[in-house]
Amino acid sequence: MSLYGTMRTGVSGMNAQANRLSTVADNIANANTTGYKKASTQFSSLILPTTGGAYNSGGVNTDVRYSISSQGTFTYTTSATDLAINGKGFFIVQGSDGVEYMTRAGAFTPMSDGSLQNSSGFKLMGYPYSSTEDPTIVINGFAGLEEINLAAGELNVKASESGYLHVNLPSNAEDPFSKTTSLVAYDSLGNTRKLDFKYSTTGTPNEWSLEVNYTDPVSGTVTPLLAATTLTFDTDGKLVSPTDITLAGPTTIGGGVLNPLEISIGGTSGGSTQLAADFAAKGDIDGIGPSGVAGYEISDDGIVYLKYENGDLAPKYRIAMANVQSPDNLKPLPGNVYAQSSDSGVVVMGYAGNGGYGTIISGALEDSNVDIAEELTSMIESQRNYTANSKVFQTGSELMEVLVNLKR
Repeated sequence: MSLYGTMRTGVSGMNAQANRLSTVADNIANANTTGYKKASTQFSSLILPTTGGAYNSGGVNTDVRYSISSQGTFTYTTSATDLAINGKGFFIVQGSDGVEYMTRAGAFTPMSDGSLQNSSGFKLMGYPYSSTEDPTIVINGFAGLEEINLAAGELNVKASESGYLHVNLPSNAEDPFSKTTSLVAYDSLGNTRKLDFKYSTTGTPNEWSLEVNYTDPVSGTVTPLLAATTLTFDTDGKLVSPTDITLAGPTTIGGGVLNPLEISIGGTSGGSTQLAADFAAKGDIDGIGPSGVAGYEISDDGIVYLKYENGDLAPKYRIAMANVQSPDNLKPLPGNVYAQSSDSGVVVMGYAGNGGYGTIISGALEDSNVDIAEELTSMIESQRNYTANSKVFQTGSELMEVLVNLKR
């Protein structure tokens, strides 16, 4: 065995333990970093072939691996924009360089420009929300994403489109009898429009008439929205027809357009009735009047809602998620973000709660998956092993000195 080889093997062992200590130092330093995934050093032997009966000492190689797929525990907060993923997947964020990355660090804060940025300055990305269909996504790339911006809805108006009104009409009322109730709708400018629903007996059993009008509060002008319509009930007091009505429009009132309204008045459950009880009514019409943003809500499937001062919730964005075939082989980058590598597989896009992706927890952060006790144990082991390898080097050096001194 070569004494030089012995010394080189000792140096190889010291370098390997130094690498292990470096990962331990990183892990301990980031033990409280949101979404941090620990690094570990794996050792593999380097064997040299034996020649002429002489043993050739080899060494040790190291490979750094990351436990990116290992989920950490959760810490709950009071901020609705603090987000954690329970399950597989990554948030998509954009750096100042305009490039998209993946991360599990969800400590997002609303900025003055309306963007949601985490503690490393990366902006959360997603798709505009649509109530009729899911956004079209590029499965294997980040095309089509846009910055989630909460300032876009600072003052919101949504014209009314539909609603319901379920009433009980007293079956024992003496003809003629009429009763009026009202619902408020919003026009295209956010003006409130009080709609009067007038129910009247027709003199025919199990029949009532319904008409809907709008009365201008200033001029007193009455605008018919629904001419007298016959409501027919069966002998059990349930509304047979019609079950839905359409209020005529668009009608321009004071500069705002009141769109056609689809109003549900009956159905298989909870519809209008004709029973021997007092007149009663319950109903609502959608729409939002001019209102500022008072807060935010994010559902477990990643829909971002703006909460307005009047209590209404308006969905604005759908948070995008991504994953790869081998998350542990992603390339870690500064800022606790990851990029696709040749070993990780291609990026696959999706949404929270479906397609194998985890759900989003609002008001929570994923903790680092570092175990301090385990890291301190590794530190002690590395320290002892480094010392032992240094003794090998020192012994080889002493033997070399003995060999040189033979000349004397």
